[in-house]
Amino acid sequence: MARELPKVYEPQQVENEIYSMWEEKGYFRPRNKEGAKPFTIVMPPPNVTGQLHMGHAMDATLQDTIIRFKRMQGYDALWVPGVDHAGIATQIKVEEELRKEGLTRYDLGRELFLERVWDWKHKYGNRIVQQQKKLGASCDWDRARFTMDEGCSKAVREVFVSLYEKGLIYKGSRIINWCPHCVTALSDAEVEYVDKPGHLWHIRYPLADGSGEVVIATTRPETMLGDTGVCVNPNDARYTSIVGKKVILPLVNKEIPVVADDYAEMEFGTGCVKMTPAHDPNDFEVGLRHNLEIIRVLDDNGVVNELGGKYEGMDRYEARKAIIADLEAGGYLVKIDDHSHNVGTCYRCHNDVEPIISAQWFVKMKPLAEEAIRVVKEGETRFVPDRFSKTYLNWMENVRDWCISRQLWWGHQIPAWTCADCGHITVSREDACKCEKCGSTNIERDPDVLDTWFSSALWPFEVFGWPEKTPELAKFYPTSVLVTGYDIIFFWVARMIFSGCEHTGKTPFDTVLIHGLVRDNQGRKMSKSLGNGIDPLEMIEKYGCDALRMNMVTGNSPGNDMRFYVERCEAMRNFANKLWNASRYVMMNLAEDAVNQLPDAKNLEIADKWVLSKLNTLIAEVTDNLEKYELGVAVQKIYDFIWDTYCDWYIELTKARLYSEDAVRKQTAIGVLVYVLDQTLRLLHPFMPFITEEIWQSLPHEGEALIIADWPVYSADLAFKTEEASMESVMDAIRSIRNRRSEMNVPPSKKAELYILANDPAIFAEGEGFMQRLAYADKVTLLDKEPENLDGMVTCTTSDAKIYIPMGQLVDVAKELERIAKELEKNRKFLASLESKLSNEGFVSRAPEAVVAAEREKAQKTRDLIAQLEQSEAAMKKL
Repeated sequence: MARELPKVYEPQQVENEIYSMWEEKGYFRPRNKEGAKPFTIVMPPPNVTGQLHMGHAMDATLQDTIIRFKRMQGYDALWVPGVDHAGIATQIKVEEELRKEGLTRYDLGRELFLERVWDWKHKYGNRIVQQQKKLGASCDWDRARFTMDEGCSKAVREVFVSLYEKGLIYKGSRIINWCPHCVTALSDAEVEYVDKPGHLWHIRYPLADGSGEVVIATTRPETMLGDTGVCVNPNDARYTSIVGKKVILPLVNKEIPVVADDYAEMEFGTGCVKMTPAHDPNDFEVGLRHNLEIIRVLDDNGVVNELGGKYEGMDRYEARKAIIADLEAGGYLVKIDDHSHNVGTCYRCHNDVEPIISAQWFVKMKPLAEEAIRVVKEGETRFVPDRFSKTYLNWMENVRDWCISRQLWWGHQIPAWTCADCGHITVSREDACKCEKCGSTNIERDPDVLDTWFSSALWPFEVFGWPEKTPELAKFYPTSVLVTGYDIIFFWVARMIFSGCEHTGKTPFDTVLIHGLVRDNQGRKMSKSLGNGIDPLEMIEKYGCDALRMNMVTGNSPGNDMRFYVERCEAMRNFANKLWNASRYVMMNLAEDAVNQLPDAKNLEIADKWVLSKLNTLIAEVTDNLEKYELGVAVQKIYDFIWDTYCDWYIELTKARLYSEDAVRKQTAIGVLVYVLDQTLRLLHPFMPFITEEIWQSLPHEGEALIIADWPVYSADLAFKTEEASMESVMDAIRSIRNRRSEMNVPPSKKAELYILANDPAIFAEGEGFMQRLAYADKVTLLDKEPENLDGMVTCTTSDAKIYIPMGQLVDVAKELERIAKELEKNRKFLASLESKLSNEGFVSRAPEAVVAAEREKAQKTRDLIAQLEQSEAAMKKL
């Protein structure tokens, strides 16, 4: 039984009530219907420190749209939520709190510090979950996981030990990326390269035998304190005579060798390169080949250490200034060139990264990359759009070993114990009590934790209980689609694929749907520094969740950034109101015992067949678009159908029948109105879940809720192509007549006879009632030839007909020409003033870009208006 909808849609009230109903009734859980295929999405887990931002809103909207669509299609749909422990980010948050108390983590010690982090997690960790619910996220919250919960921790340890046993995890001294601000190692993927202006310092290194000197060029003079060689190219004729000799390292006054290696580029700088194996990855490799000494001169905080002589205790940039000054004073500085170069920065704090030699844990990537490359090349996992598979493959084919240890306390502590007696490292699934080699109990656990992305890489299978062979793992893994931004393909997507292949023998998902970034209305990245961030919760509070979701999806195409316009939220709220008002109108015409059932086909009229045929096509196209993850295309078609086809046309076309005395005609119109509304609400539900559920619950319906109702399917019985084309012919004629009347300023109250010369007169005979009501005709006459006398008539032409309107009956031509002349004079003057302003170089160069653009837009609109008025004037003069 139908119930009346309130006059005004209040999203804030409706959304909370509807979401609670969905949750309480368990609609987010898989339905476990017999024979239903599983469809699984795992949520990219937001950081436990997270506050909902526009990126989360985009992510959640796309995933929720897909999972709702699949749930309605009858799949056993499961969307698994969770939260990431976010090592560095969370530790920094808690350390900030401690600083307010005048404490550091070292004052507390590891155990008490970790208690504080867990307290913080319990206090704030659920905040982002509640915010996701505000977005309408239909996850199975009973299955929510945390990357440091017991199950995930077990999976992480199993993977570490397994890879170690296979020789794919090792500990070694390598050049790694080090952030002196976060005081931890970073993987290559966590380094962002920024083009920065700098200098190239040319420094004189005297030959030890007094026979001359070489000049080296460097961008980092502060690391020269750790130089242990000079490198030249073996093919460089300028330097063949000095290879094997020694040079004096300026300021340090120490002899270091000259070596020949292909690494030195003859064209760059002077062709002589200083070798600092402890502070540069390339120098490190050259050093290994030529047995150069490795001397680290910077500590973990980027400060010169005890090997830096008089510069000890100086920050790296302070040391740079002091060293340059001393080089100049000593006559060693030859010249300084400006030089722009790529500088590695920390993805989290954006400080410059320091390459340093350090003992760290690494994953051997080449063996793992092979299968991860194959599954994408052979289409077992596909990227949407496909261009991102090239990005992925390029990275995987050139991947370096992954540094997985982090100098933090919050995270998965590495399960490795070093023996103080024999030096052996014991790696174990259980906490070790003694050395597995010598039996000594004098062992110490590695203090480092694993990179956050190490546990995130296992997410698609660890959430289902792996390494145990659980029923959930068998049913829901591999997952169906991963929805994520292009900015974490390397961080996360690549690592999940090789982890899934290695540990489960299966790629973790069939499809990777890539979306772009949400930018501001000027195309800039949203950031705190620019102050241009928009809070999605504020948008929800003001416009409703459905309006925000529609804004995120409309015009969105996979892989591309989108600009966020607040005005579009307002437009989508207006769309919601239009749908609400149309639904109220339909319900006001329903009997109390009304049912939702398509009327008998024999009673359907041309307008009914037209709308049903259009709906049928819409169902087929939207379903196809959603299957291809073309969400933006799908929602635009639904929007256009609701606004234009259903509200602006079909409701108007049925009004005469709704007030008809003929009960069959009336009930047929109502039946089609309800049926089309019901089917359209189903199509719109994945995008605008709240308003569609609220309206659907008020319509006559079978079943408990729209969220679990059946998805519409195309029916050949409703493909009325002939009637659809006929109705479109009538509508084209109506549009043409209304446009012509509007141009000539004729009010709807003034009616005139219409004369129609049609290719198929029967179509217009059937549509006569529509022409009279919607084209303001008091009579419609069908002609078999063109009228002999066209005086006082205007003609409208469509592809199927010519329509003649005796406009002389409708307007006072002289008065209308006078009105048009005045309008033209006013607008031509206005255009002249705008063009004068825009031709003024001073205005164009000094005024803000947005102001100039607005003036140009005004000028174009005025030109368009003048063109319309001139058209109307010409038409009037023919009467």
